[in-house]
Amino acid sequence: MKGRPNIHDDQELVLKAQEVFWQRGYHATSLSDLSTATGAGAGSLYNTFKGGKKELFRKALQQRSADLLTFKQKLEQSENQVAPIKQFFLDIADADPITHQKGCIVVNTLTEMTCVDEDLKQEAAEILTETEKLYKQAIAHAQKHGYIASKTPADTLAKYLVTFWCGLNALRRIYPDKKVLKRQIALQLQVLD
Repeated sequence: MKGRPNIHDDQELVLKAQEVFWQRGYHATSLSDLSTATGAGAGSLYNTFKGGKKELFRKALQQRSADLLTFKQKLEQSENQVAPIKQFFLDIADADPITHQKGCIVVNTLTEMTCVDEDLKQEAAEILTETEKLYKQAIAHAQKHGYIASKTPADTLAKYLVTFWCGLNALRRIYPDKKVLKRQIALQLQVLD
């Protein structure tokens, strides 16, 4: 016997679930929360995601990796590859208050899962490490072509940007004010001048 057909678009379910996980975190999100957000019953979710809530959460994190790949392609099409990185950070200040309070699902996961779930912590860490590699390549390219005057090694600046990103996701919760954030972000980005 085959069971009921899957009537939901898996990607749509992942994106809806991602939003709930992003707002509430992994542990505070219940199966009921996911069912309500996705419109799929518990049975349908478990039928689609055999690993249950953890698999669905992993898929939500993997979506961030896919978004990083899209950003990488944007950088590769830019003559000054650091310009889109700077703009990405500067645009954070313009986010709405709810987005500021949510922060970054990857940073949130790293924080929530440290000492709790090594697998999910490691997946979040890998996304940040991939982000660092992307920054390093872009910074080295920009230094080589004269867009950055700094002689600080690209890998050091890339780690700095990841550190800044993690801190910014706390700062924007403390000061969800556009003027404050723009000033702080611009100050931090001076290392890329």
